[in-house]
Amino acid sequence: MLELNVFRAQWMSELKPSPGTSDRLQRARGVKRTQDIAREEKATELFLRAVQEEQNGAVYEAIKFYRLAMQLDPDIEFKINYSRPPDADRGGGNYMEDSDTDGEIEDLLTYFEQQLTLESSFPKICTPELEATQTHISALPREILMYIFRWVVSSELDMRALEQLSLVCRGFYISARDPEIWRSACLRVWGRNCTKVVPFKSWREMFLQRPRVRFDGVYISKTSYIRQGEESLDGFYRAWHHVEYYRYLRFFPDGVVLMLTTPEDPLSVVPRLRTRNIRMDSALLGHFRLSQETDNQTKVFAVVCKKKEDKATEFQRNRFCRRNQAPEAEHAFHVGLHLTSRGRQSFSKLVWIHHSCHITYKLTGETVITTFDLDRMYTPFFFARVKSYTAFSEQPL
Repeated sequence: MLELNVFRAQWMSELKPSPGTSDRLQRARGVKRTQDIAREEKATELFLRAVQEEQNGAVYEAIKFYRLAMQLDPDIEFKINYSRPPDADRGGGNYMEDSDTDGEIEDLLTYFEQQLTLESSFPKICTPELEATQTHISALPREILMYIFRWVVSSELDMRALEQLSLVCRGFYISARDPEIWRSACLRVWGRNCTKVVPFKSWREMFLQRPRVRFDGVYISKTSYIRQGEESLDGFYRAWHHVEYYRYLRFFPDGVVLMLTTPEDPLSVVPRLRTRNIRMDSALLGHFRLSQETDNQTKVFAVVCKKKEDKATEFQRNRFCRRNQAPEAEHAFHVGLHLTSRGRQSFSKLVWIHHSCHITYKLTGETVITTFDLDRMYTPFFFARVKSYTAFSEQPL
């Protein structure tokens, strides 16, 4: 029993903190708090430096500083007060735009031009981010660079690729807004009806807002109906057939249009419409024009006909025909369409307003016109973008 009491007394004395121990604990906590503050300040400095590098376009450098900041403090992203600018002596620099408090720049083109002018008295289109052993594209003269941009647009008027190219850097953004490129594109679309930029602010605004047909895809119309079939031999039932076919319209920037009516689905037909040299008997080739009516409606008028066969093919086809052949005649189809928009897609819908067939007999020169009634079989065309149509550039703009 005595030994047990001695053990308890010794154990209680060990549990009581001594005056020196409490001082050491307080000093340790103070050192730890100071280290935490220093670590947070360093993480803040690295994080703001990463923000600045990212805004300057140096993505790889930004990732490096982000990683270092997160290693010091995993929650540093939520501890930074973005409403106040960092101190000037820290590595973050001025990561906030002092001239634009709302973060929105109305005229981005003018802003970029001013920035390049302030940086150098002889500004370049762009500057290399990293050291390169080969010649950088910034070493090219502006005239050659603009010629490359015209190859990007190409003769197919791929203005979407030009807009994507403008996202590379400030210099490319300025070059992609060159008025001469957009003026050339407008002239390709509207021709002599496009002499003045008024009432639009720029040629680019005219190209984007003025109604026009699109060249980077195909307009597709799907028609389906049910018709009654022949009666069975025993007379007990009569079959019903579900008929489905498609009409395709493919416009080209030089005024050529390709029209095709076939029961084949778009998956198999659309790739063959990339060029006008299509090998399908039902394909019709012709020209189109845009018409701006007084009622502020844009209409598309086209005249298409069957592709003429060469002499050898025609001879082979008529070789086994009877002597009393049908009189030679040329068939031309006149098509009128109303161009409208559908939802957020501009100029993506074509509605029928006219369809007729003009038959001209070569022997007498007589022309017979047959106008078709626009019933429910004439469903509207809807645009579908096809990336492969603008994947290659054969000629510059």
